[in-house]
Amino acid sequence: MDSTVDFRAVFKALVSPLLIMTPDFVVVAANDSFLKLVGRSQADLLGRHFCAVFPGNPNAPNDPDVQGVMRLRASVERVVATGKRDIMALQRYDIEANDRPGVFEERYWSVCNSPVLGPDGEVKLIIHRSEEVTDFLQELRLSGERDVTRARSELEAMRTDLYARACELQELNEELKQAHRQQRQTTSKLREVIERQRRFVFDASHDLRNPITGLLTELEVAIAEPDSDLHQILRKLLMDAERLNDIVNDLLELARQDAAAPAPAEPVDLPHLVIDELERRTLTAFVVTRLERQVMVNASRIRLARLLSNLVNNAERHTSSLIEISVTVDPPDAVLEVIDDGPGIAPADREKIFERFFRLDDACRRDPGGSGLGLPIAREIARAYGGRLYAADHPTGARFVLRLPLAA
Repeated sequence: MDSTVDFRAVFKALVSPLLIMTPDFVVVAANDSFLKLVGRSQADLLGRHFCAVFPGNPNAPNDPDVQGVMRLRASVERVVATGKRDIMALQRYDIEANDRPGVFEERYWSVCNSPVLGPDGEVKLIIHRSEEVTDFLQELRLSGERDVTRARSELEAMRTDLYARACELQELNEELKQAHRQQRQTTSKLREVIERQRRFVFDASHDLRNPITGLLTELEVAIAEPDSDLHQILRKLLMDAERLNDIVNDLLELARQDAAAPAPAEPVDLPHLVIDELERRTLTAFVVTRLERQVMVNASRIRLARLLSNLVNNAERHTSSLIEISVTVDPPDAVLEVIDDGPGIAPADREKIFERFFRLDDACRRDPGGSGLGLPIAREIARAYGGRLYAADHPTGARFVLRLPLAA
């Protein structure tokens, strides 16, 4: 006895109306029950796009956007994306009369789309099962004729309500999926924030330990060796205390940026800000300026002064002899640039230097006491007022570019 099962014959004879299509809606098979249900032949369907065989009815009442086609497409896309079966809510999908092009018959369906997975787990085919419920709804309509006024109105309201609730359930399903995706994104962001805070505390503790260790060492030397040079010890203690003060001030500045809204904005003349900053400093390098006149931005003058000070401090640590500062207009932005003639910054490091506590090997060698917070603070100030701060290309040395929107 031959035990081989002719699955093609089984599929063809199944009572449930079934159609098989590819994920891009090309029909590859349909059983007799489906063909009889829709009034089509194998030749009408095979190899054709589903929506070409069954176009949407653009004039369907209560369905001006051909939602039946759109919802079917959305269901198939969900099956392809998840690899799982998708049961559609009761929906209206009118069928064009086979012998009367452009004439549509009002039809209602209960649909289930199921995936057929390949060896790689990808969706290769989709089994489309359609159960028609048009007769059931029409029976509800006919039963209403017993009471021409009241019952018909109630049954029509029932049909409309049933259709509306199906639509609502479909929309609610989409909203729940969207909410789930947003929740996962929020959880991921919270994990990132917690990890950044953990690294921040660790790095801050490490940076504070160095000057504290220096203070303790010098004090121990002063106690253990009464004849040691007290003036030299006090000078070292002062340097460590100043180092501690700088780190604490930077940490407080970062805490303010993370926790509070930016300081109120006011019109600030960038060229005047540069001149004032240079006049109050004791410069250790030769500075050349190129400043256009009346370049106005809206920001906090105090915060922009802090930004500029951090950029100049950075340039002084790395320059060989010359620092260039320019202010120009490049609509819609005001542009401030600080350029030094030091060793420069490799392209791979131009974003890393804006990470908190990150320091290049050259920076550690030139200034072991630096905190690695000056540039991150400067970038946060720029962002607070709608601007950008970044390291750009330059033939020699480092070039930092600040762009802020011009004041109206």
